[in-house]
Amino acid sequence: MKEFDLKGKKALVTGASRGIGESIAKTLAAYGAELILASRKIDDLRKVEEDIKRSGGSADSIACHTGEMEQIRALFEEIKKRHGRLDILVNNAATNPYFGDVLGADEKVWDKTFAVNLKGMFFASQHAARMMKDSGGGTIVNVASVNGIKPAPFQGIYSITKAGVIALTKSFAKELAPFNIRVNALLPGLTDTKFSAALTSNKDILNLVLPSIPMGRVARPEEMAGAVLYLISDMASYTTGATIVVDGGMLA
Repeated sequence: MKEFDLKGKKALVTGASRGIGESIAKTLAAYGAELILASRKIDDLRKVEEDIKRSGGSADSIACHTGEMEQIRALFEEIKKRHGRLDILVNNAATNPYFGDVLGADEKVWDKTFAVNLKGMFFASQHAARMMKDSGGGTIVNVASVNGIKPAPFQGIYSITKAGVIALTKSFAKELAPFNIRVNALLPGLTDTKFSAALTSNKDILNLVLPSIPMGRVARPEEMAGAVLYLISDMASYTTGATIVVDGGMLA
């Protein structure tokens, strides 16, 4: 369908070296987008880049720690230099360095989690939106989490940042709509990634979580990509400020 055709679109995916970010990047490339892959480690990005190119797609890798403001600024300067514009941003990069009760959390883990999950996402969106405004519009998708609606035990700080991502999405959506920039959020449920390994690889924890998921299983990373494809496509041309939950029915 032509509404899903992304040919000629320049798309940046952060946290693209593995998991949900990798699956999103490969899906967008399959529909014709020219991918810009960002993550902390360039070697990991190269593997994804090579996979996309082997499949006939277009990809370019740029190392960036999205918890560092100077690196975010340098990323968008490099994008402008290499690609001239940006049509799509998928803010997927995230961290969760602390798994424990809120009483045991310290300022260091708070600062690190907020730097990547919320502050970094805010300023990446700001840089992207400025470029999109100059070129006539674009789309942004922020990867939040069901934890932003229903905080999970021992993931308090992470859950707070993801609630912030939902608010960030709605704020940007309202302010950027006049510039033809749509901003939406994806809220994944528990997904089988390295990021979630503390949960998915622990049988005791998994046995506690699975009964709360009506579909009775953990999601695969590629099951998140379809929702993102919809949100950035012309099929969602009247959708902004929305949150799409992909959680196997957990929040139902």
